[in-house]
Amino acid sequence: MAKRIDVNNLNVYYGNFLAVEDISLAIEPRSVTAFIGPSGCGKSTFLRTLNRMHEVIPGARVEGEVLMDGINLYDSGVDPVAVRRHVGMVFQRPNPFPTMSIAENVLAGVKLNNKRMSRGDADDLVEGSLRGANLWDEVKDRLDKPGSSLSGGQQQRLCIARAIAIKPDVLLMDEPCSALDPISTLAIEDLIQELKNDYTIVIVTHNMQQAARVSDRTAFFNIAGTGKPGKLIEMNDTPVMFSTPSEKATEDYISGRFG
Repeated sequence: MAKRIDVNNLNVYYGNFLAVEDISLAIEPRSVTAFIGPSGCGKSTFLRTLNRMHEVIPGARVEGEVLMDGINLYDSGVDPVAVRRHVGMVFQRPNPFPTMSIAENVLAGVKLNNKRMSRGDADDLVEGSLRGANLWDEVKDRLDKPGSSLSGGQQQRLCIARAIAIKPDVLLMDEPCSALDPISTLAIEDLIQELKNDYTIVIVTHNMQQAARVSDRTAFFNIAGTGKPGKLIEMNDTPVMFSTPSEKATEDYISGRFG
């Protein structure tokens, strides 16, 4: 578990439109990396290139490399479905499958990958994944109830349990707390701190305090104007980024002068 990611000269296109330009950065294993920046600057687009999720949009393509422990995820022989088994994703809004029970939601990704297992192994995986998402004690007596019956914060932790059930190496989170109340947000942030012991985590957030609280390193993205590509402005250890950033644009954004 927990892989290093190296991105080299990555450009992301939708048709002829250059959405993200010339990104090079390193993401350390067993750490939390936060992507910050104003809306529309390519943070989420770039995040989705790390498990090839952007490819579900027609015309999407990349130039450059995304290396996971030295293996280019965009080599011609690499199956994008296999990439997503190693690089899980949690989306902005909790999205449990409404017709599935809590237990079935946890196992959904495993079954999608055609993995057969005994009832005992399935039960163990459900419990282990829910414990990993700090949700087991809250739902262990109602595993047959719909996932959609849970609160918003519980649903998001259920989605995290579903993501870690497939035993990924990397976990991507696209604004995982934006739809949650402060108490649920705190629970997710505490969970992220625990999960980084086993996973490489990358999180997109618009919440500067959240980035400062949960991340080890922070990358600031910006855009020169409408129709221009998003760019990585700078990246550094989070305490340095929030105290002495190198670029004035970073300081302006973190201090709330724009964005």
